[in-house]
Amino acid sequence: MLDRQMIKRKIGRIEKELFYLSDFKDFTFDELAKDYLTHHAAERLIEVIVNFAIDINQHIIANSVKKDLPFDFKESFLILSDIGVYPKDFANQIGQSAGLRNILVDDYAKLDEKKFYSSIKDCYKDYTEYCRYIIDYLNKSKQG
Repeated sequence: MLDRQMIKRKIGRIEKELFYLSDFKDFTFDELAKDYLTHHAAERLIEVIVNFAIDINQHIIANSVKKDLPFDFKESFLILSDIGVYPKDFANQIGQSAGLRNILVDDYAKLDEKKFYSSIKDCYKDYTEYCRYIIDYLNKSKQG
């Protein structure tokens, strides 16, 4: 059964983190790249936002389709488009954030600073939209 309260709580947390991430949208590349604490704070905000979304994705998948949870976090974003939560093009776009999250968390690849810098605005835009899609999905599934 879909735990709507848990999903709404996590959406609230994403929105809170997005509020703090918005502070970094107007930083120049140099301001972000040269200040360790600023850079680290932006990294952590993105990591937390993506992690909450992955939790939401997996919960919706577990309660919507008869299939094992995806091991690949990117796949969780794609499956939500198959369920009808949002369009496929949006799934492909936001799914890229799972790769960034993996680099930040697992440190298995060198972080491309230019891509990371541009990901701040992308993350803010995509996850603001993601929250709207999830809330719309909850409202529609409640009626159905």
